[in-house]
Amino acid sequence: MALYSAAAAVLEGLERGDGGVKSLVYNSRFPHVRQLYALVSETLRYSPVLEKLLAGAALLQAEKKLPPQLAKVLVYDLLFGKGLKCGGRWKALARRHQTRLEAELARLKVQQKVSCNEDLLRLCLTRPDSPASQVPRYVRVNTLKTCVDDVIDFFKRQGYSYLGKAASVEELRALSGKKFLSDLHLPELLVFPPQTDFHDNLLYTSGHIILQDKASCLPAFLLSPAAGSHVIDACAAPGNKTSHLAAILKNKGQIFAFDVDTKRLATMNTMLMRAGVTSFQLAQQDFLTVDPGDPKYNKVTHILLDPSCSGSGMVNRLPREEAAPSAERLQALAGFQRKALSHALCFPALRRLVYSTCSLHREENEDVVQAVLQERGSAFRLVNAFPSWPCRGLAAFPGAECCLRASPADTLTHGFFVAVLEPCGEGAAAPR
Repeated sequence: MALYSAAAAVLEGLERGDGGVKSLVYNSRFPHVRQLYALVSETLRYSPVLEKLLAGAALLQAEKKLPPQLAKVLVYDLLFGKGLKCGGRWKALARRHQTRLEAELARLKVQQKVSCNEDLLRLCLTRPDSPASQVPRYVRVNTLKTCVDDVIDFFKRQGYSYLGKAASVEELRALSGKKFLSDLHLPELLVFPPQTDFHDNLLYTSGHIILQDKASCLPAFLLSPAAGSHVIDACAAPGNKTSHLAAILKNKGQIFAFDVDTKRLATMNTMLMRAGVTSFQLAQQDFLTVDPGDPKYNKVTHILLDPSCSGSGMVNRLPREEAAPSAERLQALAGFQRKALSHALCFPALRRLVYSTCSLHREENEDVVQAVLQERGSAFRLVNAFPSWPCRGLAAFPGAECCLRASPADTLTHGFFVAVLEPCGEGAAAPR
């Protein structure tokens, strides 16, 4: 029952706007993070179907003490998952309504003229205008363990049709069925239709592929440290960006990764080991307390700073969880982000820094960058990163167009913001 309670708590946190799926899962303290993340992700994916089933079967009206998010989780596992794994009163309650729920599911399939659950979800019940229904499934090939060609061959043997490299975002938007493409921007990214699920796929469970949104791959890609570099990942958990950095470094050099939460670090360590990452040191420490003058960090030339944010760009959230965060919360987040960015720029050997958030709000993005650049005078400059990227920063200050933005509508990704900073006078790397 602990699994279902934890999943329901994550869904309730999403509904309140407490954070994104990954942060809530990793902060849940549930011991089996991968199991919890998979259940929450699949419950969210089936949410349109589950809402219709709950309404049609009148389950919440019949069981007034059953919390709505717990009902969703239970019904998902009962009808679409691997069967209920709990005992006690909630299992008895779900079993009591199983026949009615199964009949409602059959009625929906007949009504929509489909025969399987995936078709019901994909073709009939996802809102065509919802962000989650537009964003493809992105798969980053973990080059520490395999190569892109071998992963493509693996999926072809599993019955997928490879269509080559995409020439436009519209080609990604048109993906359907068991077809996939190589991404047009990032060479180690494969793109599948939105509802594709790989949580049980051998390549995922063995660490050969990482399920990571395209926008989330931009920070490490744009930081682009050379093999052998010393790099800081300032707010590192859950670790996808850290593993991406290690792949770019080819496991040569050193990554110093920080997070304040012991549980998140332990989970991250497991994830990095599974991904074959060896060149890293994890530290349970607030990045703001890390001493830039410590000799340990005197070779750090690259920093990736992806601090806590509102998560307003994440599309895999509940429909009701779309209200803007309060002005007080935005102000508090922006204050922390400014401190973190200013602190990161104090490392003496720094040659390139990437600042990123999964937020849509100017207060956490352009305003933070502008404030810190002004504070630093002429010591640092914005790099015109990735000139071919279609979405640029808001015109909040001169040069803000050097920043990148991403969105479901324009780039078929989660909402995201990225800024690349370098010391003035340094020989800049060629813009990516």
